[in-house]
Parts: sequence; structure tokens; C-alpha cells
Amino acid sequence: MSEHRRKPPQPPSGGRAAARRAAQQRPGRGATPARDVPTASPSGGYSRPEPAGRAEGRRADRRGSGARGAAAPGKKRLINYPRADKDGWQRFVPSWKLVGGTTLGFFAVLTAGAGIGIAMVGTPDPHLAAQAQNNVFYWADGEQMAATGGSTNRQIVPIDQIPKSMQNAVIAAENESFETDKGVDPMGIARAVVNMAKGGSTQGGSTITQQYVKNTFLDSEQTLKRKVSELFISIKLGMTEEKPTILAGYLNTAYYGRDAYGIQAASRAYFGKDCKDLNPSESAFLASLLKGPNLYNPDGGIGSAATPQANTDRVMKRWAWVLDREVEVGRMTAAERAQYKDFPQRIDPEQARNLGGQTGYLVETAKQYVMKTKNLTPEQMARGGYRIYTTFQKPKVDAMTKAVEEIRNDFLDEKKRPEYDTFVQFGAASVDVKTGAIVALYGGPGWDKKYFSNNANTIGVPVGSTWKPYVLAAAMEYGTQNSKGQPLSPNSKYNGNDLTVITDRSGTPLRDNTGKPFKQKNESPTQYGYVTLTEAMEKSINTPFAQLVFDVGHDKVRKVAESTGILKDSMDPGNNASFALGTSTPSAIRMADSYATFAASGTHREPFSVTKVIKDGEEVSGFEAPKAQKAMDNAVADNITKVLENVVQNGTGTKAKKLGRPAAGKTGTTDQNKSAWFVGYTPELSTAVTLFRTDPNSQDKKLMSMNNVGGVDSIHGGDIPAEIWTEYMKAALQGQPVKRFPVAEELGTVADALGAPTPSPSVVPSPSVSVSPSPSASVSPSPSPSKGGGKPCKPWDLYCDPTTSGGTTNGGTTSGTTNGGVSGPSGEPSPSQSTGGGKPGRPGGSTIWGSQG
Repeated sequence: MSEHRRKPPQPPSGGRAAARRAAQQRPGRGATPARDVPTASPSGGYSRPEPAGRAEGRRADRRGSGARGAAAPGKKRLINYPRADKDGWQRFVPSWKLVGGTTLGFFAVLTAGAGIGIAMVGTPDPHLAAQAQNNVFYWADGEQMAATGGSTNRQIVPIDQIPKSMQNAVIAAENESFETDKGVDPMGIARAVVNMAKGGSTQGGSTITQQYVKNTFLDSEQTLKRKVSELFISIKLGMTEEKPTILAGYLNTAYYGRDAYGIQAASRAYFGKDCKDLNPSESAFLASLLKGPNLYNPDGGIGSAATPQANTDRVMKRWAWVLDREVEVGRMTAAERAQYKDFPQRIDPEQARNLGGQTGYLVETAKQYVMKTKNLTPEQMARGGYRIYTTFQKPKVDAMTKAVEEIRNDFLDEKKRPEYDTFVQFGAASVDVKTGAIVALYGGPGWDKKYFSNNANTIGVPVGSTWKPYVLAAAMEYGTQNSKGQPLSPNSKYNGNDLTVITDRSGTPLRDNTGKPFKQKNESPTQYGYVTLTEAMEKSINTPFAQLVFDVGHDKVRKVAESTGILKDSMDPGNNASFALGTSTPSAIRMADSYATFAASGTHREPFSVTKVIKDGEEVSGFEAPKAQKAMDNAVADNITKVLENVVQNGTGTKAKKLGRPAAGKTGTTDQNKSAWFVGYTPELSTAVTLFRTDPNSQDKKLMSMNNVGGVDSIHGGDIPAEIWTEYMKAALQGQPVKRFPVAEELGTVADALGAPTPSPSVVPSPSVSVSPSPSASVSPSPSPSKGGGKPCKPWDLYCDPTTSGGTTNGGTTSGTTNGGVSGPSGEPSPSQSTGGGKPGRPGGSTIWGSQG
């Protein structure tokens, strides 16, 4: 049979009509038009006769819809993707032409964009980057306090004035391939992009060229846009500038610490010489600072990791490494390296000369507050241009300085008692109760006296018994297991005897290092028996609070302390008995601010030292006064105040009675007499004063005992610190109306400690302390004989009697005294259970004072 007469195969159903209809359909996805089968033209319509069956109709519809995206035969697309000449998944596999063309196009666009970017950016100008600006600080009344930085600290020098030793040190330490690279570090850029994608810093390892470019950016943003800009500028620099010019630009714009931008300023700041006169050892030191002066400047920096000692250790290691590295890369001979074994000596900072007295400490405190609030680096802060308005009130600062220095000069005699009176340090801070503003501080003798540590903001001096109010406040707030969760009344009784065994919450005795039951010591062996917590606070007896901290829980005490502003990292992490007695080490600023929470009936405000900052004529946001937060119930805070008022009226803080207005406070003394505190407040001001002894030039800054300092057996918080506090507060509050504390409402359940006699005593309105009107039974704390009639009493001599006609102190007794209660001329408390025979300088063997008082 001939070809044109051959019958086509019949479909399963539908017959010839269905076959014709199928042949008339456009080819679907993956189908090729059958030979000799006409297809619809682009201008022609599709005619679809009614299919023989519903199933066939549905299949035809699907075939028709599946082909709608295909190009008509003979019409080529610009981009053949998905590929019309392939079937199934192969339609989505790009051809090599498409891949190659796309790649070439991408690189063409990238190259064109890079060329445009490089053409559009400028090159750095070190003269513009080094324009001088001061940071100006103002007192609370708007008067200028000080200005730092300025044009004297910014000077550009050419490369021929920078010694080869400095160039070699920097290249060896920072960028060994500097003289041959193209100015960029692709791996460093890749790391920066990855870090940015992860949400981290875009900074990464860079060449000297990139560092130079980075130094010229005066803003602090860290974005991909800035990184791309730095890249384009670095590439352009590598193409257009000579390497010596780039190196000089980098060294002239880098920050070295001590407010010094540029190598000339740094050389003057650290060595008092022009940079051209630097030797290789000094050059290696300055090159070490480029690692980051905040952590490598031996003067110290910002943050707990940037102490002077830690920085000195770091920079000495870095200095030695730089010298060794120069030998390793062939920029110094081993013989020359051997000449430099001693770390270079530096001059005192210029700021020490310009910011004498308390000004240096005030400026540094305000500067740190600004940097913390706006997350600025020391380098950014040193660029200047800030107008900083502080909370410091000059009259109050002057009053605090006067109180400290007058008492210090009268109390200490370093020539007469060099083994005892040297290295005695004073620190103090005063905070406005209503706002939290730091109105005054005493940081030390002054930067001009080469004392750079701010004693008002030093963390590391144990606070002693000034910590006990937090233990009592926690018991009032949360209760104990004895009070079944109800607030504990300060009239609850605890064992005040010396060497009392301390138990945990289950009643099991604690164990000492030998496995025996732990017994807490008081300062004196007096057997007080069970005393109220009010009386225990008044006499600063240790054992009740050592037990109370276990009854209430250490975590509750920490929670209360933190709510009043004490920083967590200054708290002793141990859950032991000594935690209740003041082994934590907050600063004077934090203690003053924390006690202000009690004065404000439980409302806490974070301490702050800056009220306004202006930059480029615009006020910077974020320096509003911190918002008030409720730290504890009013009744708790007011009852703590009531207990601490009793300390001033009848206990270890009676020196503060001379203030002549309502005051509350607590004394604190630590083991071996290494520190002494008085923290107290009125309704207006809260002030903390600390006294401790340490050699500021020692490696470990170890605290030393103050026994025999000033010629007295021991110093307690109720002595010198309380005297300084009183003299300052008198001047600071002069002319202001007398205000009283809120009346404390009755609070809590009387829940005595285990073992207390029953029934529980009723509320005791005042401690069992009587005040003798006679001053004749006073005891002088001086170990030398007390001559009567001639010498006036020193302000810290709590028991000095100017009318005493003779006799010597011996075991706390003098002629005319009895072994019972004694009283001082200022109405000091008379213990009813004194036994005599104790340390000189304490009546009746110091029975009323307690080791932390």
C-alpha cells in the first residue's frame, strides 16, 4: 500500500475525529509538532471541536495550557531561559553561552562600577584629619571647669622627620608587606563582610594604607557602605601615592593615647622630645600603642580590663615582641636588639600638670560617663569637639576637699611615722538624694601629685559593716524561714555572743577548714546574749548578721543590694558568713548612691555626672536624668533609715551627731584594719567616705593594715571617715532648711533566731544604751600619756577629755574611770556589759564596737 493510503493507528477511544483533534493541538511541554501536521499561525485563532469524551477534553486542556509559555516556532528570545529546545528539567539548566555571557557581564559591570567609585572618591588629607578641637567641661552652674586636647597636641611632620626606627617598628608590627602590597588586604575585607553579615563589627585585619584611610573618617559608623568607601580610597591611594607618603599619613593621624594624635604629639606626650629624636626602644613602645591605647597605655584606660597594671603588663610584652619582630623580618640586627633590654622611661602626662587637684578626677568621671552612654571609644573621645555639662557643684567639691585635707594634714605625719602614715588614701563621693546626681567627689591628692587612681570610683576596697543594712533590708523585704516568709521585724533577737556557731537554713552548723563547726568572731569577746537586730546594728555586732544572711538567703541580699545600685561584679560571690560583714567592694560613688535609695524611701536613681552634651552645635541625645525605679517598699527603706538613725544617735556613728540635723548612717571597718568607711545621709544628700592604705606604685596594689596610723591603735569607720563626713555635710548643707525623714511605719513579724529565749520580747523603742552626762570617764585612744589641761582634743579622738589631768591608757581604763560604762565628752554610748581589758583607744575593751564597726 502506498504511504498516502496508509491508515494511522487508531486511538483507544474517540475514533478518527479524536485523532484529528489531537493532531491539531499545539505541541505541549516536551512535545514536538508532528510532521505534516499544520499548526495555528500567530494571527489565527484556535478552533477546538468538542472532544468525544470528558477525559480526552481534560487532557487536551492540560496540553494546551502547558504550552502557553513556549515561543512560537521561528521566533527567538533574547534570553533562552527556560530553554524552549529542551524537555523536562533540562529546560532549567542554563547553557554555557548563558553562563559565560552572564559572568562577563557581571565583571564588566563590577569593573565599571569600581572605576567610577575610585574616580569619585578623594584621597585623605592628614591636615584635615588633625584639625584641633577641645573637649570643654563645665560645672553644674555653667561655668567652665577645664578644657582638654587642643592644637598643641596636633602637629603634622614629613616622613624625613620620622626616624627610620619608628618606620621599621610600625611596618614590622603592623604590615610586613607594606612596601610591596597594593594597599588592600582581600582576606581582611572578606572577614569584615562576614562579620557584618553576622551582625558583628565590620573591622578586620587591614594594611597600613587601609588603617590610614580609616583614621581619616571622623564619624564612628561601621557599615558596609563605609567599608566599600575605605576600599576604593585605599585602592586609589595605592595607585596614586608613594609608600613613604602613605606611611607618614598613617603615623600622623594615628591615636596613641594621652590625647595625642600623630607621632609628633605622641613623642612629646610620652617622652618630652621631638619624634626625630626617638631611639629604637621608644619607637617600639609607640608602635605597641597602635594595637589599641586603651589597653596598652600604661596610664590605664576605660573598663575593668584596662587598669594601669594590666595595661603595663600588656604593653611591656608587646614592646619586646615588636623589637623581636624587627629582627625576624630583617629590619634590625640581633646585636642592636640586644642593646634594648630595659622598658623605656616615660614622663608624667601633661594632663597631670593641667588638671591638678580634683579637676582631673572630675573630668575623667564625666568623660567615662559620656563614653559609656554613647558607646564612644577613647580615640573618638580624644578627637574633641564636645561641650560637656556636669553635675559637679564647685562649692561642694571645695568643701569636700577642705574636709579631707584638713583632717589628713592634722592626723598624719609621714616624717614622724613613715612606717605607718605613708600610703594612706582617702576617697569620698556625695550624691543628690532626689536625682542621683553626683555633686562632689574626692579622688585623691591629684594628678599633679602623680596619683591617677580615682579613689571615689575605685572598686577593690571592702566596705565592712556598711554592708549590714542590705542584709537587714532583705530580711524586711523577703522574711526568713523563722518568719515564714513574712517581713522580719528589726526587733527580732539574734545571738550576739562572740564565737557563735553559725548554721545554715536547715539548722546544720557550717564547717570551717578543719571540719569543725564554724564560729563567727566579734571584735570583742563580750557576751551580749540575744540582742535585737536594731541593737546589733547600733553596736555593729557581727554574729547576728552572719546568721541572718543564711536565714534570709544570700541571693535575696544580692538582689536587694543590686536594686539599690550596687554593681554585681563588685559583690563577693561567696555564700559564706563573711559576705554579710562586708567583703564586697563597691566604690564610694556606688555606696553613696545606694544609701540614697534608703533616704528616698526605696526609690532608686542611677548615679550620673553629665546633664548635657553639645557636639557641632547640636545637643546630643541620651543625657537626660536617669528615671526613678522602685527598689523596695517604702516601709522597708524607712525602717532601715530608723535603724541607721539610731546608729548615729547611740551607736558607732555618734560622731555624725555634730551635724546638728537628722542623719542616718553606718560605720564599717574590715579585718586587720585595712579599710574604714562611713556612709550616711540626710533627706538631701547621701555621702560615702572611705579610708584605706595602699602603695599606688606597687605591682599588686595590696591593701595594708592601718593599725597605728596617726598614732592610734586602730582606725574605725566612726573615727576619721565619720569626722570627714560630718565636716563636709555641715558645709554642703549650710543655709538649707532642716528636713526630717519620713516616720517609719511598724513593719514585720518578730521572729527570733533559733535558740532565743521565749517569749519573744516586745518591741524595744530604743537600744539599751545609756549616755552618761559626765565627761570625766573618757579614755584617750592615744598610746602615749594624756596630759590634762593643755592639749586640745583631736577631732577623731572619740573619747578625748581635755580636762583629764593625767594617767595613761591601759586596757581601756584611766584614773577616775570604772570598768563599766564610760562616756565621752560628746555623749558617746556607755555599754552596760563592758568588761575592761582590751585594745587601747577603746573603752572597756572595745566591747561596743564590733570588728566591722
